[in-house]
Amino acid sequence: MLEIQPGRFVLKSRESLHGRELDVVVDSQTGVNYVTYLASSSAPLSPLLDRDGKPLTDTLPIDTL
Repeated sequence: MLEIQPGRFVLKSRESLHGRELDVVVDSQTGVNYVTYLASSSAPLSPLLDRDGKPLTDTLPIDTL
């Protein structure tokens, strides 16, 4: 099972979409961008992809955005 370390994800942006908060977070260890939103009792986390289907990444190190 994957262990998520405290402070590993950094909030990059937050928008409202159809009455829900849509967040883009960045993994501070890999630079990969993920999109997440609160849905009922879960918060799915999906990687953002570029036009070639590869994960969208930010340059490391990432302290705060």
